[in-house]
Amino acid sequence: MPPRFRDIVEEARLSARALLDYGEGFFNPTVRLGVTGLSRAGKTVFITALVHGLTRGGRFPVFEPYASGRIARAYLAPQPDDAVPRFAYESHVRTLVEELKWPSSTTDISELRLVIEYQRQNGADRTLTLDIVDYPGEWLLDLPLLAKSYEQWSAESLALSREPLRAKLAAPWHAHLATLKPEGKADEQAALAEAKLFTDYLRACRDERFAMSLLPPGRFLMPGNLANTPALTFAPLDVPVDGSAPDGSLWAMMRRRFEAYKDVVVRPFFRDHFARLDRQIVLADALAAFNAGPEALHDLEAALAGILDCFRIGRSTILSALFRPRIDRILFAATKADHLHHQSHDRLEAVLRRIVAKAAERAEYAGAAIDVVALAAVRATREAQVTRGRDRLPSILGTPAPGEVANGERLDGETEVATFPGDLPDNPEELFNGGFRGLSSAGAEAADYRFLRFRPPKLERNGDAEPALPHIRLDRALQFLIGDKLQ
Repeated sequence: MPPRFRDIVEEARLSARALLDYGEGFFNPTVRLGVTGLSRAGKTVFITALVHGLTRGGRFPVFEPYASGRIARAYLAPQPDDAVPRFAYESHVRTLVEELKWPSSTTDISELRLVIEYQRQNGADRTLTLDIVDYPGEWLLDLPLLAKSYEQWSAESLALSREPLRAKLAAPWHAHLATLKPEGKADEQAALAEAKLFTDYLRACRDERFAMSLLPPGRFLMPGNLANTPALTFAPLDVPVDGSAPDGSLWAMMRRRFEAYKDVVVRPFFRDHFARLDRQIVLADALAAFNAGPEALHDLEAALAGILDCFRIGRSTILSALFRPRIDRILFAATKADHLHHQSHDRLEAVLRRIVAKAAERAEYAGAAIDVVALAAVRATREAQVTRGRDRLPSILGTPAPGEVANGERLDGETEVATFPGDLPDNPEELFNGGFRGLSSAGAEAADYRFLRFRPPKLERNGDAEPALPHIRLDRALQFLIGDKLQ
């Protein structure tokens, strides 16, 4: 189909689905909450802690409907979408509480339905259905591909890969790329070889030493059942942006597969899931960028700006609910705040606010509410003061994961240690001006920031009741995301 007609068809489908969702929600008020974030940001832990706290009696003093006792109960119900996997909540709770391990990362979309029975402020009893949609943030970075040609995407991807830090990681791919003739005959083995080298480059960028975030296409690093299919067997070629691919050429084959990727992967995700969201939280692991260095921080900034540009944002009205659903609240959350002393939490929020400032300004102009918070969905550490010479350093206590290295010692995963990760500056611009060293340019001992991976905390049980998971500002996130729906 011509692109313009195809867009009209897609909009018609979205409007039809919006009408269906509106009709269902008229008698059963429902909020579809999207939870996303880039790799290792803590999406699975966030959802698990949120549901656990609401259903098992968590401590949420800032979440007004819960703190005031207006929420009678919250419970899980069967999810509405039969073709979408259920979020494995019970398994993740066991992993956290019993095995003291972090649940496995999100690699595909999943859903969970939570029903909240509450009393309105006027005394009337009501029910709110919260449909939580969990999906990898890398998939969001694919949405801009819908508006790009293969040639545009190739030019942008190559320009990005030639930046100083990335160029070293892309060297094997670039060397192979130089041997290819885009106008030459289509060659399946050449396509396979380049796709593999391109994927290896993307995977190298995600290593903790570099912690790059801007890594589309998202399915290349988490292919699922599309592994080895032609829709994932393509890569950028060095071709002119306004050029035309000869029939039967390698260039033509790559372009066709790029379009297939959009049709098979990107459009269905947008139509069936993304375009139906009402609220959104975007989790960001800014500490991983601090670990890696200034380049990773700038890369995270570009990735989050790209993510926010993908949202259909604006003030939600009856008309928009009927024909063009919009996301009217977006929360950006800097995760793993428990890896810093509380004195740096406001500074962490300030850094994230600086990262999303330009994109957030556009969203607020469109009528959407935007907020930023530093949180830890499950708090793995405690705070302490450590004496070093005449100095008393604000430190954190916790049990690092097996294999973590502190003070030159490889830890066994059982020993609790005190660590001083470093103070964030009062002015975030100091970080964006490149005024710190990370793992990408220095060893672990020479880096200005070093955040260890900690194991989940051991919880004390009182009788048969399951203990509440400790957190930092999870209740503030809930208040912003759904507090107004429970008034």
